[in-house]
Amino acid sequence: MGVEIRVEGLTKSFGSQVIWRDVSLTLPASEISVLLGPSGTGKSVFLKTLVGLLRPDRGSIWIEGRDVTRLRERELYEVRKLFGVLFQDGALFGSMNLYDNIAFPLREHTKRHESEIRRVVMEKMELVGLLGAEGKLPGQISGGMRKRAGLARALVLDPQIILFDEPDSGLDPVRVAYLNQLIVDLNAQIDATFLIVTHDIASARVVPDNIGLLFSRELVMFGPREALLTSDEPVVRQFLNGRMQGPIGMAEEKDAALVEQELAELSNGSNGKNGTGNGNGNGYPDPAGEGMAPRLLPGPGVPLSPRWQAIAQRAAGGLESGPESGPESGLSSDDLRSDGPRSDPYGDPDEESTLESAPEYTGPPDSGFGFGPGSQRGDESGLGQESAGPGGSSWLTGRD
Repeated sequence: MGVEIRVEGLTKSFGSQVIWRDVSLTLPASEISVLLGPSGTGKSVFLKTLVGLLRPDRGSIWIEGRDVTRLRERELYEVRKLFGVLFQDGALFGSMNLYDNIAFPLREHTKRHESEIRRVVMEKMELVGLLGAEGKLPGQISGGMRKRAGLARALVLDPQIILFDEPDSGLDPVRVAYLNQLIVDLNAQIDATFLIVTHDIASARVVPDNIGLLFSRELVMFGPREALLTSDEPVVRQFLNGRMQGPIGMAEEKDAALVEQELAELSNGSNGKNGTGNGNGNGYPDPAGEGMAPRLLPGPGVPLSPRWQAIAQRAAGGLESGPESGPESGLSSDDLRSDGPRSDPYGDPDEESTLESAPEYTGPPDSGFGFGPGSQRGDESGLGQESAGPGGSSWLTGRD
């Protein structure tokens, strides 16, 4: 079950450079939230601040009744166990096979027997569609598979909060679609609180419950998906539609007079350099006219939490009543959808052939931490590590 995160008046700067100020929002428990914003607005900094890797200048982050910004290092270390993180590039250790990469947090932070570690690792690999690739090195698999391996590693400690730092970066549109489906399926099954940082507008339109937008050192908006997608806020409309006209400039915000001129042109039905308007009065595509994109639902056969049962029932036609909710009901998406089963919901032909060619994996050796033959403890990929208290927190390894 996910937990709520409440952020109040958060401000962060590096020297004289203010990254963002007075950010306040609530990430509802078990829901999927997306944080949008132009490059360089501090989205990744926000994630690092939530998990306590960076200290804010002022403000509070409340998780389970504790203000993360005021915790001692040992207390902060315990709070971090609530988190799982998927970094932009997966942040896998290049010298370890996928099994050992995913097992790493369990070996570092628990005292579980190797047989129990194997059970958990294989369970998470099955969850993300990677069974059969245990013995592969990160350099031997596709970018989409590396993302899924990083996600499996983020799941092994059963976190209640999962942070995704641009999970779609470097992926083609097809793999992004598979990844979006995987994220929704996981949320329906584990009911954790998800926060996704992304630039992908198509994903933001269909995946989350809530959307926020950072711009010009402020949180412009944060709220339900429908509210932001239909907002008349100029910066929101510009970002969602990928236009040059509006407050967002190439490097930073534009001159106010230029913004006013561009918005006036749009309101008159002219798109300036981008052609003509569509006649809706503001020069932007009308979300209501186009039809609000339907919410992405869990795939067939995915067991649904009570929250997702309600979402799926509303999407199916606003049923007044339905099968009994709750863990005991055993309701899955098959009870609410009829588009047929999928044998491999997250793979594609290229990745399937890669899985089929993976060598049979018999489990880790009996020595030390059980790293695969020829591998060594450490990271050959040049990724940095963030200190995270007693025992280290190598699971929070990655680039900004």
